[in-house]
Amino acid sequence: MSNGWVLPEEVLRDAPAYTPRPFELADLELLLTGAYAPLSGFMTRADLTSLARRGRTADGTPWPVPVTLHVPAALAAGLELDNPLRRVLVLADGEGAPIAALDVNDVWPARDGTAGVGGTVRRLGDGGHGLFQRLRRTPEEVRDLLPPTRVLGVIADRPLHRPQLAQIAHAVRTLGAHLLVLIPVGEGGQTDLPSEVLVRSIFAARDRMPPATLVAVPISTHGDEISDALLRARVAANYGVTHLLSTGDALSGAGLRVLVPRELAYDNRDGQWRWRDDIPPRNRRLALRREEIDDLLDRGFPLPEWHTPPAVAKELARARPPRRHWGLVLFFTGLSGSGKSTIARNVADTLRENGDRTVTLLDGDVVRRELSAGLTFSKADRDLNVRRIGWVAAEIARHRGVAICCPIAPYAEARATARAMAIGAGAGFLLVHVATPLEVCEQRDRKGLYARARAGQLTGMTGIDDPYEEPVDADLVLDTSGMEVDEAVQAVMHHLTETGWVEPRLQPA
Repeated sequence: MSNGWVLPEEVLRDAPAYTPRPFELADLELLLTGAYAPLSGFMTRADLTSLARRGRTADGTPWPVPVTLHVPAALAAGLELDNPLRRVLVLADGEGAPIAALDVNDVWPARDGTAGVGGTVRRLGDGGHGLFQRLRRTPEEVRDLLPPTRVLGVIADRPLHRPQLAQIAHAVRTLGAHLLVLIPVGEGGQTDLPSEVLVRSIFAARDRMPPATLVAVPISTHGDEISDALLRARVAANYGVTHLLSTGDALSGAGLRVLVPRELAYDNRDGQWRWRDDIPPRNRRLALRREEIDDLLDRGFPLPEWHTPPAVAKELARARPPRRHWGLVLFFTGLSGSGKSTIARNVADTLRENGDRTVTLLDGDVVRRELSAGLTFSKADRDLNVRRIGWVAAEIARHRGVAICCPIAPYAEARATARAMAIGAGAGFLLVHVATPLEVCEQRDRKGLYARARAGQLTGMTGIDDPYEEPVDADLVLDTSGMEVDEAVQAVMHHLTETGWVEPRLQPA
């Protein structure tokens, strides 16, 4: 594939445009910069067939995994492959700005109303879009900067804490190598942190590294660990890396030597990181797992200095504030008469008394009257009622309030929708199952609903002639048949405090 083709301006002006998916945009940028060399475009059917059979593209180029582009079938149908002036597709970013021209020389049907397209790409414009442009050097530019020695590559897809920094320093000393840190950036990346946070956290650890070159690279994930690892190795090799330090389950590829580090531990005797086997268990502290780091940040606790450099900890704490500063949807579910509304009202009162949060109570009966008037108790209408509650609650939580909901919400799918809405709004979601047994709820029967349902005067009663799907994903389970209301409220408040959603403090008696 060659990228020496030239197109008249009128062809580009009249060519159809398309915005690829995030991981395809990342692949496009890597193609344009030469990070995917020797590839110069998206693969054709012949390339994919040859790749599956012998690990090479159709022209014999060794390559590890497919690099493809899919577009809507209707768009592909308008291309004329036998006319060089009518087979050009302009590829744009998420804002519609042109990035590249694709000279399509192969189209084939795919699934879900799409078509695969293959051909050579050429950059349009200056390509100066996206975060951290000053760090987005091409492989050729980076290779010109590197000293004539071994180059240790690290793909920093997560913050570098002291254990990783110690591994890197040891590998650099052992190899006598220069350090090249490749930081994944952009949409479709391989990190659960926003790109800007990841870059800042890596730079915050720079004074703890050996002399290093840092580069931002739009390395995306293709949903398969082996493919991702092979592509990472290929990209690293094109940037001049001779040895790649594994940060997980990375595999070798592109002729690189992949170094798999031994496990380090913190030595309490002198505050040094050493190989785990060299430290007696009583003097050994293991590196924190990612879940433990997230938990400390969520609770508002400082990351221990023995594990994380203060500058890195500061960046992470700024990016992930304590949960008590997040919005929250506290969702109670249970049978009628289970006590969920009473508990919810008392929890709302307690939170208001503390004064840390703005609290909105979305009681089931009030919502039915004010938000869902006219809905029946069919499954479709019950789901719609819960969806409306979930949407309102998510909007409250989006603005860092606490929304407390207490509908029956008998169906798991509707509860899952409410959870997804809250998480999509950048808030937390806690599901409290008030699992009071049906017989206890019937004995209470404050509204007389169970008696009417048993007498055949009422249909669609949850627990009688309509199912209640008990949650399997509840964050807290309460049974009010064996506890007073105050005990249940204290259990909820204890859970909120222990998980960092509210400030620890003495609760009113």
